[in-house]
Amino acid sequence: MPGTPSPSPTAATDQGRAPGSPLPEVRRRQPDRARPAEAGAGAEAPRRAGVALVASLLGFTVITIDVSAVNIALPSIRESLDGGMAGLQWVVDAYTLMFAALMLSAGAIADRAGARRAYAWGVALFTLASLGCALAPGIGVLVAARVAQGGAAAVVMPASLALIRQAHEDSRDRARAIALWTVGGSVAMAAGPVLGGLLTESAGWRAVFLLNLPVGAVILGLLTRVPRSPRRPAALDGLGQLTAVLALAGLAVAVIEGGHLGWTSLPVLGAGALAVVSGFVFRVVEARHRQPMIPPALLRERRVAVPLAVGFAVNAAFYGGIFLLGLYYQQLRGMSATAAGLMFVPMSAVVTATNLVSPRLAERFGRRSVIVLGQLVFTAAMLVMLPLAGDTPVWLVLVLLLPLSMGGAVAVPALTALLIDAVPAERAGTASGLLNSLRQLGGALAVALFGSLLAGSDGGFSLPGMRVGLLAVAALLLVTAGMSRVLLTRD
Repeated sequence: MPGTPSPSPTAATDQGRAPGSPLPEVRRRQPDRARPAEAGAGAEAPRRAGVALVASLLGFTVITIDVSAVNIALPSIRESLDGGMAGLQWVVDAYTLMFAALMLSAGAIADRAGARRAYAWGVALFTLASLGCALAPGIGVLVAARVAQGGAAAVVMPASLALIRQAHEDSRDRARAIALWTVGGSVAMAAGPVLGGLLTESAGWRAVFLLNLPVGAVILGLLTRVPRSPRRPAALDGLGQLTAVLALAGLAVAVIEGGHLGWTSLPVLGAGALAVVSGFVFRVVEARHRQPMIPPALLRERRVAVPLAVGFAVNAAFYGGIFLLGLYYQQLRGMSATAAGLMFVPMSAVVTATNLVSPRLAERFGRRSVIVLGQLVFTAAMLVMLPLAGDTPVWLVLVLLLPLSMGGAVAVPALTALLIDAVPAERAGTASGLLNSLRQLGGALAVALFGSLLAGSDGGFSLPGMRVGLLAVAALLLVTAGMSRVLLTRD
């Protein structure tokens, strides 16, 4: 069994010696011979912990890069596969929605299968799905492969954290490892647009997905050097998970296709009905399940419900803005994919720097104040982008995007800490998974909204549609900022 030490030579010799007999000369020297082996065994644990950290970091990095890199490749995908604006929305949202829906059960899957095994399954499926994306002959196959990618990513994220927890028993070592894991995600988010632009322009959009193949192979190779993870009993709510997927899928179809087929068209009405019915069944199932994915009592706690709503709104602003800007740079301004990717570098650098400052702001002014401030900054970000046009100077565009860089980076660390502190320790994983699900859902629905509004009558980029979407998200942020101010207590 991996990680189990071999019996020492001393123990083996003792078994054949009569009690009380003198030790031969070779036995007096034996402890000296054993020390290098024991030192090597002692050094093996840190090495394995390092391997586990690298494997976890690579997985989290690749699923993060995939989100931001694909946004830059969208115009090229549209030209290659002729999917239209609705097709581009599904390329983004098929991944995000499955990520959001399956995140509710991903923690339980990792516990039941063991972190290493679940992580390996997730990485293997993500790698195969990436190959399917790269070989897709049409937009339908690409969207189906993105669904598989999103489901795999939902398993990879919690399993990667569980792997770090397993490998680092010391709390300080574990804190440093998680900090590196978090920074890796920030760096990946910054590198994604640049990498996506370079690959798309030099080798085509399919290279964005092919890049995942060697990374997946490296991760699976590293996992062979990581000890097996223990399995823990964890309840799985199959019917609840199914109805959650159906509800989110119906909602996405209604929002995405409503802007293209008409809000009263039969497919849109049917999708809306599916979302309502599935949501109702989900609520009934959760109320009756012995161990529901979303305990109803959890949502009645203000310090849980408010951060969930804020997380939804903040991600709607951020990922809706990223989707909008990727198309704005290339379709309206005519930038190359590489140039468009480089436009995101200053914004990503500000996000990383602000993430480091946010905990200090929360300590100085209180979490509630920081959460409200972050949402107001995000509201300003939506409003200052209203004047953007095709001839807006590039330097001014970069200046106007500063609030978009800072809003979420200010609010998210504080609202995450508030949420985790508000629940019992045994519910921390459930609360964290629920927050991640709501954040992903916010981003998915914002992409659906902006995509429906951005497509002009001639198929080009619609500035009026962009402005309507920005105003809608700004209004949502003002509502959640008011909720935060009124419902959260001052700390």
